[in-house]
Amino acid sequence: MQYTKEELNALLNGSKPLQLAGYDLSKADLNEADLSKANLSGANLSGAFLDQARLRYADLSKANLEDASLRQTNLHGATLSEADLSDTDFRGADLSGAKLNNANLSFANFTGANLSGAELKGAKYNQYTQWPTGFELEKAGAIMVK
Repeated sequence: MQYTKEELNALLNGSKPLQLAGYDLSKADLNEADLSKANLSGANLSGAFLDQARLRYADLSKANLEDASLRQTNLHGATLSEADLSDTDFRGADLSGAKLNNANLSFANFTGANLSGAELKGAKYNQYTQWPTGFELEKAGAIMVK
């Protein structure tokens, strides 16, 4: 289901932290939205626009963020375990302390992102996944797939 701008505004202005687990927010314009501590587990955010959004400590476990844009988004301490992050744009995002365990990182772009303290154990990436300069991939625990 696609939400109108008014419906999205009503959702975003609900009582905090937002409870949006399982919602279909695919292709939604959520640029600069404050989703800090929101429960978005299992949500469909494929193709969504979340540039410069605030997702600090948000729960995005098992969410679908395939082909989403999260440029310069604050994901500090967020949980993205088992999420589909394939072809997601994280350029310049803050993922410090985020949990990306067992996530799909194929084709994702982390250029310029802050991954300090991020957990990537069991996360799968491919040769097209782009990492920040100096990121120590070997220590992160991610697994390359073909």
